[in-house]
Amino acid sequence: MPTQSYTDIFLPELDTLRQQPNTAVIDVRDEWEFDEFNIGGLNLPLPDIRARKGELLPYNTLIVICTNGVRSRVAAKDLLRQPEFQEKTIYHLHGGIIEAED
Repeated sequence: MPTQSYTDIFLPELDTLRQQPNTAVIDVRDEWEFDEFNIGGLNLPLPDIRARKGELLPYNTLIVICTNGVRSRVAAKDLLRQPEFQEKTIYHLHGGIIEAED
């Protein structure tokens, strides 16, 4: 059984991809981190992502982000394990948004 995987992208690609129709940027950091600094998108903290996955179903493309790429990688892998997301395109922001703060 082939396993679908996510695609790593970098900050310059994020800006282009997020403009595509039916695309959502998912920031999996905690609420306080999102409030302190964010680059937009939906804030779905990693511990809540399964409980709130219904919010992601309308989108065909998901771009998962966090501070340095660790939590977003976990979230991308977790989404791919769920049948509802098998047909979706999932991107992971490699290295996270830490570079955007500079």
